Amino acid sequence: MKKQSMWSLRLSTAALVLIPVAVGVNYIGKLLAQLLKLPLWLDSIGTVLAAMLGGPIVGALAGAINNIIYGFTDPISFVYAITSVAIGLAVGILFYKGYISSWGKAIVAGLIIGLVATVISTPLNIGFWGGQTGNVWGDALFAFILANTDSTWLASLLDELVVDVPDKLLVVLISFGIFKGLPRNVVQLYNNNEKIETLD
Repeated sequence: MKKQSMWSLRLSTAALVLIPVAVGVNYIGKLLAQLLKLPLWLDSIGTVLAAMLGGPIVGALAGAINNIIYGFTDPISFVYAITSVAIGLAVGILFYKGYISSWGKAIVAGLIIGLVATVISTPLNIGFWGGQTGNVWGDALFAFILANTDSTWLASLLDELVVDVPDKLLVVLISFGIFKGLPRNVVQLYNNNEKIETLD
């Protein structure tokens, strides 16, 4: 027996089913945020959950496929696949290392994921949207900071930060709650953190 590598890509039936389910969960989260007119996106719950269950590569695949599908109706989503891949990778790594094993750790992980998303999305926002996020609260802050500092980079960074950090914090907490509520036999289908039988 040996411990399965964090980077093992075991595309079992369970993993292959998990990816479209994750995309569907992402869509439901995004739709819910829009219906409730929340100043958040909530469109990466499935990606985070897939990374917790299947590891960083499965999480990254779920995130990328999610944005590719969105991209057919909103082409700019193709670009933000980079951010979704980074979220999947970061969550998968943190979970594998045991940094998302309690509510307290999930809060810290959510803040870290929010910062990761902010750092990657800010240059994309500047390149494609003049620095804005399209979020009402964030863009209001963008306009205020830009008017007072004349710094597009600072305005864009803070615009993304005030939306991404609370969004990813809530997403990680929701995902962790779902994970804890899953039946043990479902979690064991993926079992990235435990020892597995091998033939060598």
